[in-house]
Amino acid sequence: MRIACAFLLLALTACSSATAPKPDDDFLWLEEIDGARAMEWVNGQNARSRRELGSTPEFEVMQAQALAALNSTSRIPSLEWHGRYLYNLWKSEEHPRGLYRRTTIDELRKPNPQWTNVLDIDAMSARDNKRWVFKSLNCLGKEQRRCLVSLSPGGGDAVVVREFDAETRQFIDGFQLPEAKSNVDWIDQNTIFVGTDFGPGTLSESGYPRIVKIWTRGTPLSAARTVFETPRSSMSAYGMRVETESGAIDLIDESPTFWTSKFQRLTDLADPKLVDLPPTAVLAGGFRGRLVLGLQEDWKNFKAGSVILAGETNELLVASTEREIVETTAVKVTERAILVPILDNVRGRLDRFTPEATGWKRERITLPDNGALEIMTADDDSGAALVSFETFITAPKLYLVPPAATTPIAIASQEPTFDGSRFEVTKHWAVSKDGTRIPYFVVAPKGMKRDGGNPAHIFSYGGFRSTLKPSYSGSYEPHYGAYGKLWLERGGVFVLANIRGGGEFGPRWHTSVLKENRHKVVEDFEAVAEELVKSGVTSPKHLGIEGRSNGGLLTLSTMTRRPELYGAIIAGAPLADMRRYHELLAGASWMDEYGRNHYSPYHELKREAAYPPLFVYASTRDDRVHPGHARRTVAKLLQQGHRVWYFENIEGGHGGSSTNEQTAYRIALSYAHLWRWLR
Repeated sequence: MRIACAFLLLALTACSSATAPKPDDDFLWLEEIDGARAMEWVNGQNARSRRELGSTPEFEVMQAQALAALNSTSRIPSLEWHGRYLYNLWKSEEHPRGLYRRTTIDELRKPNPQWTNVLDIDAMSARDNKRWVFKSLNCLGKEQRRCLVSLSPGGGDAVVVREFDAETRQFIDGFQLPEAKSNVDWIDQNTIFVGTDFGPGTLSESGYPRIVKIWTRGTPLSAARTVFETPRSSMSAYGMRVETESGAIDLIDESPTFWTSKFQRLTDLADPKLVDLPPTAVLAGGFRGRLVLGLQEDWKNFKAGSVILAGETNELLVASTEREIVETTAVKVTERAILVPILDNVRGRLDRFTPEATGWKRERITLPDNGALEIMTADDDSGAALVSFETFITAPKLYLVPPAATTPIAIASQEPTFDGSRFEVTKHWAVSKDGTRIPYFVVAPKGMKRDGGNPAHIFSYGGFRSTLKPSYSGSYEPHYGAYGKLWLERGGVFVLANIRGGGEFGPRWHTSVLKENRHKVVEDFEAVAEELVKSGVTSPKHLGIEGRSNGGLLTLSTMTRRPELYGAIIAGAPLADMRRYHELLAGASWMDEYGRNHYSPYHELKREAAYPPLFVYASTRDDRVHPGHARRTVAKLLQQGHRVWYFENIEGGHGGSSTNEQTAYRIALSYAHLWRWLR
């Protein structure tokens, strides 16, 4: 079941008039993803980046340090509760693609928990001669024995689906789907909802399934019964069963756009009827026969930023206040309680709501302060939860929140990757062009001189409701403190900018910069950069910036607008051609975020401009953001005579990497680029 859509991370810039692209663009051939000429160019650029960025002793040391952090045996495992087991994909030097394994909560609480291997992704890859990347496990009901495993050949969003018996730990001859951007959900042991590529015309313009069918075990996919179909202009359609203690709710989630849904309820798995719900609401799950929703706009008597229960009667669970912002897209629902994460000036809080005869009992879980909390997983039956906590300079810890207690139990800690005691974290505010105050964090050596000579590195994003929190990784990717070794301990200053477009201060922080207001995202970022210079933290020649996906588009956009502000730039998996983005791969699905006719950094590149040195990275198997954006940008800049380097991982999907070794190599290239130009 899809809960709380989190498809993508992207953002853009200022609105301007734009004409159709010239058909004689010199570099359109680079959009031929696996074309011989395009791949020859990619391989040549990879070799050049290795030669010029990755051939120094310093690079080798940084790569080894990054890999040590990523492979740390003490790192907190990412866990999912399925029935009586906790599952985890564990990557290591011996198993670079990962062992999918499981344990119990009692075992996890021991100093050295024992794990049972469920799937060996490396062995599967060797046997099948495919670069398998594990994506997800979707299991049926309370027993959680029959499961649907999704595997990607190369790491893209398109997956192969196979049925799996969790008791015997074997794939079985059951439901199977070939590679596609499929969605599936269990109805019962012999029936599933399925959306996939059923043939010509069955996908939306965004490349996602637009037809929902019900498929019965033992019958061919061609015999599956259609229950819903949305126009090709819609983004997608998805069938799901929402389990609650009072009975299941069968729904069709029709998504006309990236940010809107029309929920239709099925009676006896037929006759879909539209449910009266706000189109922008985020579904968190079901509780005792009602749907739990996070509101992104005002609806009836409820305010945006609230969590409600919707059904025959609608009820407010909790609303945001001026000080505390409910993370409406991160609510966790169990049969016993509803867990609601809250942000207080980007600092994490966690409240538990338990039903009583007189209403809801609200309890604050007493977790540490001044850091980031994540509800990693929860047990549907008991309501127990596993929650992680981390800061910029303290390594992640894992806590068990028992069902009837407000004091969590610390059960695991990552060993520090770097000496956090040498650094301090301070929070500051910049003022954007329209007067909006923009918060940012600075992680710096204690007693740092504000003489403008410190190498500084800003990381940001600014879109798609993605909230950036204090992180031991210095990123939304799990890097387990690698940035502390490769940047902080070498004398760098790290900055996290909470610009608009994310969810740090509720729905309005995102919706205020959609479409024609996208330029405000870049103005926010530039205000932070200017404030860092003004306050003496750094100076333009020592200031590097980084963003990936939406953030990559952000850094390319500010590079073309304000090149004099920066000394080095990194853009990962970026959009760049914003005149044609909606024609490439999943790009049409982002029209609700960007609209049309926006500032397009690819078309703003000028030969006479003095751009800072740029490093761009992407993945050949990224089937979300077309690698042609990155390739064409680099090729055009090289033609114009600018300093630019490129690395394209041959696999990895939108995440960019399939193994820790691949991630460590890319991280080391990035920091080698920053240190080369910012000292």
